[in-house]
Amino acid sequence: MDIRDLRHFMEVANQKNFTKASSTIHLSQPALSKAVKRLEEELKVELFDRSTRMLELTDAGKIVYNQGVKVFNTLSDLTALLDDLMNLPTGEIKIGIPPLIGTLFFPFIAKEFHKHYPKVALELVEHGAKQIIATVEEGKVDLGIIVLPADEKKFTVYPFIKEEFVFYTHTSHHLAHRESVSLNELQDEKFILFSNSFTLHDRIIQECRNAGFDPTISYKSSQWDLIIELVAAELGITILPKSIFNKLNHANIKTIPLVNPTPMWELGIITKKDGYNSFAVRKLLEFLTSTEKNPYALFGE
Repeated sequence: MDIRDLRHFMEVANQKNFTKASSTIHLSQPALSKAVKRLEEELKVELFDRSTRMLELTDAGKIVYNQGVKVFNTLSDLTALLDDLMNLPTGEIKIGIPPLIGTLFFPFIAKEFHKHYPKVALELVEHGAKQIIATVEEGKVDLGIIVLPADEKKFTVYPFIKEEFVFYTHTSHHLAHRESVSLNELQDEKFILFSNSFTLHDRIIQECRNAGFDPTISYKSSQWDLIIELVAAELGITILPKSIFNKLNHANIKTIPLVNPTPMWELGIITKKDGYNSFAVRKLLEFLTSTEKNPYALFGE
């Protein structure tokens, strides 16, 4: 059924006259008559009683007219809902984030995004970065924030934040007085790292190997705060992003810059390649990537 034919029929029914309806909708009377005739032929009923001077709806015509009112009310609602959506997204977004990244950034993301889009709910799904990559690929989450690099054949990658790794140690450590430390100076230290399922586990090991040694790993944990507690207990040292220090409440933990070279922590947002992103997801991506030139402005740093 051509929706235009239905609309034209309803206008004739409203005016009870082809001539008046033709003038109202700016369509020639022959064209209007053909539109109504097409609709009658398609539905196999007569819509008007043409035996009287003023057109009257047949019983079938009344049914078609009443249903037509519902159709056009639904279309009007649809337009209004889509307009609301385009101006104020709604729905739920599942974000895959490793615990460390979630601790550092998710509260600020949720707070600031909610100010702009209060009808969008953000659900945090926490796993190690390796598992986050799998959940994005499987479509279990809408987007993920991970440590780069990522496979750009499988994912669309949006740069997010880049910062340096630093050396975390107890204030009594023999290197604690230094203004900077080269990574190869840590080759005899006992390292405390994230568990194997975390990208940072592999990343730190690779950075050490690039510096010419395999690190001695004394402890592994999936919790960044436990890693810090182990360092505070003088059970080893660790290498973590600089921004974690702002979350600490340990007077006996010190951070020291790493030099020659300075390892960097680069985060990216990934979505499934060629996957559908809802309007709400697109707004979140726009919100996050708009801070790229000054990313820490979003987090009040």
